[in-house]
Amino acid sequence: MLPRLLFLLVFVLSLAPTRAASAQEFRCSVSVNYASLTGTDFSFLDELRDRILEYMNRREWTDDRYLPDERIDCSMQVVMTDATGLTNFRARLIVAMRRPIYGTAQQTTVLQLNDESWSFEYTRGTPLVFQPDRFHPITSVLDFYAYLMLGFDYDTFDLRGGQPWFQEARRIAQTAQGAGGTGWSSIGGNRTRGELIDQIVDSRYTPLREAYFHYHFGGLDSFLQDQDSARDTVLEVIGELATLRENVARSYYLDQFFSAKYQELASIFKDSPQASQAFELLSVTDPPHVSDYSAMIN
Repeated sequence: MLPRLLFLLVFVLSLAPTRAASAQEFRCSVSVNYASLTGTDFSFLDELRDRILEYMNRREWTDDRYLPDERIDCSMQVVMTDATGLTNFRARLIVAMRRPIYGTAQQTTVLQLNDESWSFEYTRGTPLVFQPDRFHPITSVLDFYAYLMLGFDYDTFDLRGGQPWFQEARRIAQTAQGAGGTGWSSIGGNRTRGELIDQIVDSRYTPLREAYFHYHFGGLDSFLQDQDSARDTVLEVIGELATLRENVARSYYLDQFFSAKYQELASIFKDSPQASQAFELLSVTDPPHVSDYSAMIN
């Protein structure tokens, strides 16, 4: 985890005066949209937004010390899709996470996913209590994504540095699977939380785990210093992922990488000497976004 801490120390000192340390890891924005629900007054769900906001931002998720400007920027959008009773809901959860790019005021999206299988009960005044060893339809999902985001973040600063947090996320998923929770099964090929974390900790996906580090730390963070070298690093990453795609035709984890990065990749290689080679690799590794990649060579 040392590279991450050194990076953030330099980055923060370059932007703002040092402030007192805090153990809170997230700066997470939260929204709850219940506009599609009809038939009764669901305004009490505004309270759920406040509960999630407090749950994510005020608790200590790790033993590491974070300065306020080191906190991980993320967002959670809860879109209520159905009410099966006055207090029982189905929802879609959109999770996004970003990290800074060294030497710039810009950020890069590391994680962008759409979880369409969230079912839970919420009654006005219900507290959200951190109990990671017990399944709870709301807090288990929040715990899972908190540790998932920590894992992704640390992986971008240190080679497989997110392993402890991914293991925590897997443990939560296994507890939820044992309790029969919705959206957790890793069987059947559905894009569930269980499938995603199983792939992340699967040794077959080690090249992708390492790609997150090389892409961010060796590519984006070095871009201002040497653009050609940074592009070569990113091109090597794409080559590794092309080989991985051949070995794992259906991969939720791999698709998540490209869902977060396809626009950035198109921008990195646009009008560059490596554009044609990058387009050739990306068009077979990430076919859904081939039209976006075509802008690199047009």
